[in-house]
Amino acid sequence: MELFLIAHVAGRPVAIESAQVDSVVDLGDTVAVPRAERTVRGLAALRSRVVTVIDTGLALGLAPMPADARRAVITRVEGHAYAVLVDALEDVASFDRLPLSPGLALRGGWARAGEAMVERDGEPVLILDLVRIIPGLASLAA
Repeated sequence: MELFLIAHVAGRPVAIESAQVDSVVDLGDTVAVPRAERTVRGLAALRSRVVTVIDTGLALGLAPMPADARRAVITRVEGHAYAVLVDALEDVASFDRLPLSPGLALRGGWARAGEAMVERDGEPVLILDLVRIIPGLASLAA
């Protein structure tokens, strides 16, 4: 069994490996970055550090996260901190990692970012690999 953070993105539950979670926060103001990729909402100050804020909706090829979205999962990749916006956070729990079902049709960014699944209360929940939604790093995860 592995430990996962259960969050919601675009109204869907997702599981995030606890090893990818540095912390969970409510962000303050975000400052836009000129010429940044569309999925980068901007930069935010977090405990005297700067984090890059990722619009998870856009990263998954969906509608952008609401302008007032503040809840985020902080992850560190190659020494850099990223704040990945989520709709909500639920809980941390242990689950068995399961392969993606052959009948499960994932499209767009979900197919790129989903690596496996867990079963929670009889329902499949996609495991979201945060590295795969950060611009410029998706190729590292492949």
